[in-house]
Amino acid sequence: MKKLTFIVVSLLLLLTVGSLQAQEPITLTYMASQGWVPDAEIELGAQFEAETGIHVDYQIVPADQYFTLLQTRLNTGEGTDIFGGQSGVTDLIINYNVEANAVDLSDQPWVAQMDPLVLEQASVNGKVYGLTLWDVMGTTWVVNYNKAIFAENNLSVPTTYAELKATCETLLGVGIIPIFEPVASGWHHVLWFPELGPRYEEVTPGLATALNANETTFAEDPTMLSVVEQLKELYDLGCFGDNALADTTEFTTEALGTGQYAMGLTNLTGPQSIEADYPDVSADNFGFFVMPLADNQNLNINPAGPTKFIYSGSEHIDAALQYFEFLTRPESLQYLIDNNPAMRTLPFAGLTFNLMPSQQEFLDSFAPEQRGTVYQTAVNYVNPQWMDIGQDLTAMFTDAIEPQEVLAHIDERRAQMAQAAQDPAWGG
Repeated sequence: MKKLTFIVVSLLLLLTVGSLQAQEPITLTYMASQGWVPDAEIELGAQFEAETGIHVDYQIVPADQYFTLLQTRLNTGEGTDIFGGQSGVTDLIINYNVEANAVDLSDQPWVAQMDPLVLEQASVNGKVYGLTLWDVMGTTWVVNYNKAIFAENNLSVPTTYAELKATCETLLGVGIIPIFEPVASGWHHVLWFPELGPRYEEVTPGLATALNANETTFAEDPTMLSVVEQLKELYDLGCFGDNALADTTEFTTEALGTGQYAMGLTNLTGPQSIEADYPDVSADNFGFFVMPLADNQNLNINPAGPTKFIYSGSEHIDAALQYFEFLTRPESLQYLIDNNPAMRTLPFAGLTFNLMPSQQEFLDSFAPEQRGTVYQTAVNYVNPQWMDIGQDLTAMFTDAIEPQEVLAHIDERRAQMAQAAQDPAWGG
């Protein structure tokens, strides 16, 4: 009888221990680069823990160290439960190998609510691997213009390159610098070229696909050449002012807020930044139009941005899926917008965006067929050479190289990167 009692007690103890182990709280580790996880998301993480008992440990890494550390962890099989990365099909394949390192999220309910362009850049071979919670619309690059300066000089929004050129010449004639372009920053002036991807596709449908298949080149495309030549002409005419080669981006709000310049290429929400730095200058003083080089009238959207992935080797995949589900609830998405000044939109349906009415009207004015993906995202091996393109454009401005050479250099670097990646389209 004592032996039987001992066995029963032992079994009860084992069951009790097992039950306690099963109830141990789960901690999800989430590694991301600095600036990718806003305070509002961390606050949502606390709400998620209160609801589920699952704790989220946010491991924020300095930006200059992040990608090296991430690739080391992925290559050694020591990824965190959730890891952040930049979306974009090429990056997903080359930098993160998501087909091996990330969980297929295609069957998740929130997938149907994501913007199709954004979803495409978080997918590989028809499968969704990432959740992009980023303000891809508010960060759209557009030309912001000073309404008062335009009205005083009887100017209207230019819709063609010829009209933009004429607008600049009118402003120069009255002593106003037309466009603030901070060339010295090395990256900003590059935006005028690859951001016009939707126009390139409109003129030559399927061009991005052909470029990715190595069936054509940048140097062969006449629309691209016209954009580079027009950018050169704007510089030569003095449309960027006499100090463009020394100007840097940190002076953008000053240049536009003080009225020294009539226009500037900034994010759609740039006027809010101007008002923040110059409270006496209302954000409503500024209007917007798309870059009209090559007569473009399409909205350039970069649907790529910081994106969350669930590590395929995680022991807590179900818990991570729960976290993604919690973040994509309408009330959670709206919380992110309402409690983060830098996040005024999110790529999900059914939300109230924190934009000025004029900004929302501007976005709404573009039909779906007038929206497209920028080429640094749509075309492989462009984004990694961004600063090199900047150097070439600067060399073109100073007559060191010709516009055609800018395109040829892009092709050369693309070929080198493709071969290094053993891209089969380049014989890899």
